[in-house]
Amino acid sequence: MAEPRWLRIGDICSIEKGVTGLAAATPGEYPLVATGAERRSAQTYQFDTPAVCIPLVSSTGHGKKTLNYVHFQDGKFALGTILAALIPKDKKALDARYLHTYLQMNKDRVLVPLMRGAANVSLSVSAISDINIPVPSLAEQKKALAKLDSMSGEHAELLLETDKQLELLKQLRLQILQDAIEGKLTADWRKKNPALITGENHASKLLEKIKSEKSRLIQQGKLKKEKPLPPITEAKKPFPLPEGWVWCRLDGDIAHVSTGATPLTSHKEYYDGGTLNWVTSSATNDLFIRSSEKLITEKALRETNCKIFPVGTLIIAMYGQGKTRGQISELNISAATNQACAALELYYYNETLKRYLKVFFLQQYDKLRALAFGGLQPNLNLTKIGETMIPLPPYEEQKRILVGVDNAMNRLDGLEKQCTERQSQSKMLMQSVLREAFETPVAENKHPYTKEQ
Repeated sequence: MAEPRWLRIGDICSIEKGVTGLAAATPGEYPLVATGAERRSAQTYQFDTPAVCIPLVSSTGHGKKTLNYVHFQDGKFALGTILAALIPKDKKALDARYLHTYLQMNKDRVLVPLMRGAANVSLSVSAISDINIPVPSLAEQKKALAKLDSMSGEHAELLLETDKQLELLKQLRLQILQDAIEGKLTADWRKKNPALITGENHASKLLEKIKSEKSRLIQQGKLKKEKPLPPITEAKKPFPLPEGWVWCRLDGDIAHVSTGATPLTSHKEYYDGGTLNWVTSSATNDLFIRSSEKLITEKALRETNCKIFPVGTLIIAMYGQGKTRGQISELNISAATNQACAALELYYYNETLKRYLKVFFLQQYDKLRALAFGGLQPNLNLTKIGETMIPLPPYEEQKRILVGVDNAMNRLDGLEKQCTERQSQSKMLMQSVLREAFETPVAENKHPYTKEQ
C-alpha cells in the first residue's frame, strides 16, 4: 500500500449530532443508533446515508474515559442525542466503512484520550473534527475492506463452532456427573466387585456409622438433638438406585447445615484489627476458597451469629444470580461466612465422602437453585438445602466414582483448552489482519492524530 495522506476528519466529513432522545423515542420502523451494541427503533429518521456514529459520553461514566463502541449505520436511521454522525463529504474519496473500521480499531488511542470532564466525561465534536487519520486511495480502502470481509466470515464461523463445542463440553460435564450420582459410571465396576457393595460394605452400613457419630456429637453437647426424619417414600425418590446404594437426606443424615452472619459495618470494632477470615457467597464462584474478602475480630465472633468453619467445609451459595450467584465451594482456609452461605459440616468427616458430596452438588446445583424464591436476589433457604435427598453409594464405590469423574474431567479439560486456544488464535489472526489493512507505520511525530499532539 502506498503511503496514505493524513487528513483532518473535519475537512473530509460533515459531523452532525443526533436529535432523537433515547428515553422518549417512540418505537418505529427505523433503526435508532444508541451508545450500546443493540439498535433501538424510532418512528422517524434523521439520516439516509452511510455514516460512522460516535458516542459523545463515556461508556462507564463516574469520571472514567471509556468508549465501548463506534458504530457503522447505512440507509435511513435515527441517531441519539448523545452521539454524533460522521458522513464522508466525498464518497469517491472516503468509504464510511473504512473510516468506521479504522476508528473502532484505534478508538482507545485516537478518541478516548480526547475525552474531557470530571464526573461527566464527554467527547466534543470539535475534538473529533481535529483528528487526523490516514486516508489511502479508495481502491486501497476497498481492498482492505474486502480482505476484512473474507476473514470476518471465517472468523465468525470458527467462533460459532467453538462456542457450540464449548457448550457441548459443558453439557458433557453435567452428564458425567449425572451418570456418577446414578451409578452408571461404575456399573461395570460393581459387576466385578460384588463383595465391595454388599454385607458390611453396603451403603446402609456407612449410613449407620455416620448416624452413630452424630449421636456421639449430641451426647457431647456439640449438636442439638433433632426430631427423627420421616422416611423417604418411593414416590419421592428421583431415580432407582443400583444395588448397594441407599437414599438419605443431607441435613439430619449426613451433615449439619447452618449459615453465618454479617457483622454490622457500623461497629468498627468488628472489623478493625481483625484476624479471622470472613467470606461471602461470591467466593463460591471458585471451587476452592483460598482467601477471605474481609477479616473480622474475636468480638464480632462473640457478639454475632458468626461461626468459624474448619478447612474442608463445603459452602453452598444461597443468594445471587447470573455471574454473582455462585455455586458450591470448599474452604481451603478456616473462615466465618455471611448469611448467604450454607455450610455443610459432616457428622462423620471423611475426605472421600466430602468429595462425593461435592460431585453431587455440582451436578444438582441448578436444580437446587430452581427452588429459590424472591425477587432480585432469589433465596435458597437452609430448609430446602437440608431436605436434599442424597443417593449414597458404598464407600469403596465412592472412591471409584471419584477416579472416574477425575479422569473424564481431565479429558474434557484438554478438549476445552483446545477450543479456547483455537478461539484465541483466530482472534489474534483477525487482529493481525486488521493491523495490516488499517494501520500504517508512522515515523515519530510525523503524522499526529490531532492538532494538540
